[in-house]
Amino acid sequence: MPYVNDIEIAAADEALDEEALRQRACTELLRQRAITLGLLATDDPAPSEGAVSEEASQAIEALLAAELAGPEPDEAACRRHYDANARQYARGERVQVRHILFAVTPGVDVGRLRQRAEAHLITLRASDAAAFTEAARTLSNCPSGAEGGQLGWLTADDCAPEFARELFGRSEIGVLPQLLHSRFGLHIAAIDAREPGQLPAFEQVREAVAQRMRQLHQISALRQYLQTLAADARLQGVELQQATSPLVQ
Repeated sequence: MPYVNDIEIAAADEALDEEALRQRACTELLRQRAITLGLLATDDPAPSEGAVSEEASQAIEALLAAELAGPEPDEAACRRHYDANARQYARGERVQVRHILFAVTPGVDVGRLRQRAEAHLITLRASDAAAFTEAARTLSNCPSGAEGGQLGWLTADDCAPEFARELFGRSEIGVLPQLLHSRFGLHIAAIDAREPGQLPAFEQVREAVAQRMRQLHQISALRQYLQTLAADARLQGVELQQATSPLVQ
């Protein structure tokens, strides 16, 4: 059974993958830290099926605001970030996409699912478009499989945010060399064409750049904060040291 400092974070009959367990563990670490700092009552109830109380949710927000506050990005830093990551702020970029979805559903063995998806990825990278179409029809858990995995032309706004970050954060054409991840599962994706967007002037996206820099700081600070809390905690049945993102809702 998974525990964080003797608090159970998942029942025996819950089929949770590693990511879901890490997410619960991270949230519980923060809830307990909020109690320690007096931001939350000591009798706050333990989470039920991963859901914390409304008071705990508010206390965690207050905790993060107090503990992870960083310097406000200045003009020079914002311009450097914009120059180095200009493509992220382009408007109207489109990609023509095909994909094969290996859905992550309750009870699925994610490790074996990933191995299966990666095996097909290797094969499809050395195959022609017809092979991808046939694989989509027989393997994909997405309705688009009936159409050979065709998703058509997409902008970032058409996709789940985590899928868009992986899809648009690269420049390749053809079958992408790594699996893409989304809330729905694992994807083998093929880019048939790309249309670049229009890059606005820095002045037009200054606040968006600053907000992105604040987010990047908080992600980095939260990851380090959670690692510190985890190092001092008694963890059972969950591994946090391998987490690559904070995984906190």
